[in-house]
Amino acid sequence: MKWHYALGALGVLFLGTGHAWGLFFAPPEFMMGDVGRILYAHVPTAWNAMLVYLFAFVAAIGTLWTSKSSWESWLVGFVEVGVVLNILLCFQGAMWAKPTWGVYWDWDPRLTTTAILIALFAGVLIQRNLFHAPDKRRIITGVTAVIAFVNVPIVYFATTWWNSLHQGLSSPDTVSNPMHWPLRVSAFGVLFLAVAFSAERAKQERARLEREDTAPTLPLAQKQLELGAE
Repeated sequence: MKWHYALGALGVLFLGTGHAWGLFFAPPEFMMGDVGRILYAHVPTAWNAMLVYLFAFVAAIGTLWTSKSSWESWLVGFVEVGVVLNILLCFQGAMWAKPTWGVYWDWDPRLTTTAILIALFAGVLIQRNLFHAPDKRRIITGVTAVIAFVNVPIVYFATTWWNSLHQGLSSPDTVSNPMHWPLRVSAFGVLFLAVAFSAERAKQERARLEREDTAPTLPLAQKQLELGAE
């Protein structure tokens, strides 16, 4: 069994266990009651979205430093999974905001910078498809991913730097023990699944890049067609 398949299965197990634990056995949140149980999905998504973007940043540096397709493939995988987690994060946040704030969306600093993050990393993927020269595409993808990552620490520290409706930074000290463990188990479940999906996408992208590298150039292909016609 390939390692990322095993990791994905472990992620499903952890995520199912953490969510069941938080939904049925953990106590209700003191202020929000049962509404607060969404934290077992929302907070792990938030943590891991930022972590996957950090992995993408490291892969971008590796891509620019080495020009190796392996780094570039991981970069694509991490960015794609990061964007998916980022979209889920905003959706979950909206579902939580409605019963607690009274609105699905508020242009709060944390929310606004998180939405910008989707646009930035989606832009990395969009511009990647605009360039067909492998070397140029690799450089542009790496550079834009590094630039996009600049917003990640801004999102993380938004509640510290500005007045915000959003709660402050979560840590083990701010979560009671009965809620701490299902939250952590869920977080590891999301992490394992995120890495597994990223690894699968990296494998697919690496195979595509290898086919691209071995494909004949246009002039050579055209010459072969002409010789075949003769």
